[in-house]
Amino acid sequence: MKTPRSGSNGLPRERRFAVMAAGGAVTVVVALLLLFLVGQALYRMPGPKAKQGAVTNVLLRPGARVTEIGSTLAGAHVVRSGSVFTAMAELSGAGRRLKAGEYDIPSGASMAKVMRMIRNGEIVHHVVHVPEGLTSEMVVDILMANPFLTGAAPVPEEGSILPETYEIRRGEDRAAVLKRMTDARDRVLGELWAARKEGLPYKSPQEAVILASIVEKETAKDNERPHVASVYLNRLKTGMRLGADPTVIYGISRGRPLGHGITQSELRTPTPYNTYAIEGLPAGPICNPGRASLAAVLDPATSNDLYFVATGDGGHAFAASAAEHDKNVAKWRTMEKINPAWTAHTESAAAPAPTESAAAPAPAGKK
Repeated sequence: MKTPRSGSNGLPRERRFAVMAAGGAVTVVVALLLLFLVGQALYRMPGPKAKQGAVTNVLLRPGARVTEIGSTLAGAHVVRSGSVFTAMAELSGAGRRLKAGEYDIPSGASMAKVMRMIRNGEIVHHVVHVPEGLTSEMVVDILMANPFLTGAAPVPEEGSILPETYEIRRGEDRAAVLKRMTDARDRVLGELWAARKEGLPYKSPQEAVILASIVEKETAKDNERPHVASVYLNRLKTGMRLGADPTVIYGISRGRPLGHGITQSELRTPTPYNTYAIEGLPAGPICNPGRASLAAVLDPATSNDLYFVATGDGGHAFAASAAEHDKNVAKWRTMEKINPAWTAHTESAAAPAPTESAAAPAPAGKK
C-alpha cells in the first residue's frame, strides 16, 4: 500500500495544493471586496471641486460608449476615476441608459449624482427666440450668430417660419433647427386652415399667409389683429387697394429698415409688393407672421371698417367711412401736438397704418 507523498510542511501534496487554492480564492475575494468598498466610497463621496464657478460644463457626444463617457468625465475633473465610473455604471445597469448631451455638473457632485444626472438626461437647455414679423433672412442671421449651433442654414421662403422660442442643443445643425421652424409653421397653418371661417376669399393657404404677414407688421396687439384683418379683407372685397406701408418697405429693402420715412416717390414706385401701386395681395409674404396673425386672417372679426389710424399707444382707431376716418386722423394729430410723447410712440412703431400719413396717396376708392 502506497503512502501519500508529503510536502515540506508534512501535508500530502494534494491537500497542500487544495489549501493553497483555497487561500488564493480567499485572497481574490478579499481583494475584490476591497476594490468594491473603495469603489463604493469613491461613488458616494463628494467629487472634485469645479476649477471655475459653481459648475463644470461637459459635452458627451452621441454614440459614446460608457468607457468613453467615464474617460470624458474624468478628463473634465468631475469624477475622480473614469474606471470606477465605468465599473459602477456597468454593475448598476445604468451604462445602457446614459444619455448624450451637454451637462453642467455641480461643483463637488458625487459620482452617484453625476451618473443620475446623465442617466436622467438632465442636459443644459439652450433656446433661440424668433420674434414675430422678422423676414426669413433675419431669422437665418439669428441662427448664424448663435454660438451653440453649427453648419450653415439656407434662407427659406418668406413666411415659411413660425416665430417661436425653440429649444436647441449645443452642436446642433442650423439647417436642422430651421427645418423644425418650418415644420412648426406648416403644422400650425394646417390646423388653422382646416378650422377657417367660411366665405374667406383665399384661393390657397399661401394667400392667407401673405395677408397675415401684413397684419403682423401693422399691429403688435393680439386682440387687434382680427379687426385689422377684417379691414384688409373688406378692402379686397370692395376692390380697394390695400395701401399698406410695410409692403412698400419690403419692395424696396426686403424688410430691412429704410433709415428714413417713406417718400412720395417710393409710395408711387411699383414693385410686386407695393400695395399702393398694385391691386390685391402682394406677390408674397413680407415677413414671417406669428400664430396670432395667422389665426386672425383665418378667423377675422366681423366689421364694415375700411380704415384705421394709429392712436399713439400701440393701438388703432377704426372707421367704416372716409369721413369718419378723417375725423380720427384729425383727433390723433391734435393729440400729437398736445403731447409729443404720442408722436414719439407712433414713430417708433414697426409700421404705420395704411392711411395714416396725410401725404400718402389714398388707396383706390377712398375718396
